Amino acid sequence: MVAVAFTLTIGMLNFLNFTIPALFMVAAMITWAATAAGLHWLVGASIGMFVSIIASLIIERFTYRYMKAKYGDATEHALPLVSSLGFLIIFEHVVIMIWGTDPMSFDSPFAHAQFKIGGIIFGIPQLISLGLSILLVFGLSLLLKRTRLGRALRSIAEKPDTATLMGVDVGRIVPVVFMMTGFLCALAGILFTINYKNVSPYIGDHVATNAIAGMVIGGLGNIWGAIAGGLIIGMVEVLSIHFWGADIIKVPVWGLMLLILVFRPAGLFGHTQIGKGKF
Repeated sequence: MVAVAFTLTIGMLNFLNFTIPALFMVAAMITWAATAAGLHWLVGASIGMFVSIIASLIIERFTYRYMKAKYGDATEHALPLVSSLGFLIIFEHVVIMIWGTDPMSFDSPFAHAQFKIGGIIFGIPQLISLGLSILLVFGLSLLLKRTRLGRALRSIAEKPDTATLMGVDVGRIVPVVFMMTGFLCALAGILFTINYKNVSPYIGDHVATNAIAGMVIGGLGNIWGAIAGGLIIGMVEVLSIHFWGADIIKVPVWGLMLLILVFRPAGLFGHTQIGKGKF
């Protein structure tokens, strides 16, 4: 889901949004904090999702929209990227100021929800995460291909200025991308918390590096490729830990990404022209 969030912003807006791991982390931390305060985990998850979406809209207002209004096409400048990195650091340190840096234990409602086939253990929350990812991407694909909003989003992905001339209200459509991003990151953060039963202000960093690698391997601008890339990264990580241990876990992941970039720069399922014909 995080890889899909990266794919949406870079595919639609040509903008690498560095606040995505912060949105993931904020939703996870708020879910934990709400349950630690005695609220039901669903209430905490709803609050975390709401805060993440609002934070994503704030980021859109002060990175992409503000920079575009002030400097023209924001995608041609490094300023939106740098400002999104600033938001990432601010969000992380606000969370650290409130809750500290130590990992927090989450009392998962599905702690023992698992079954075994042979020697393989299947966790119910993990299967739910996979199913939700596929379902969401399927729905997103239908939205992009079959709806008026989807046509507007694809026209912005092709060329925002031309989309404006054709009557697309870019100022109203672009926030939809950031709302989708906030929703995907929040849902991913909540599912991560339920699956792994602990959170910290730094969980977004590890997930973001894997998501970027998954996005590149799957193919920039291809949301199904982001899902496939994420699954490939997960398999490579698990097999690396099994055969060589956790100390070198990043070497196979990023080595595979670099290898694919050398022989297929657009990724496994991406387009040859990254900026055109997306989605």
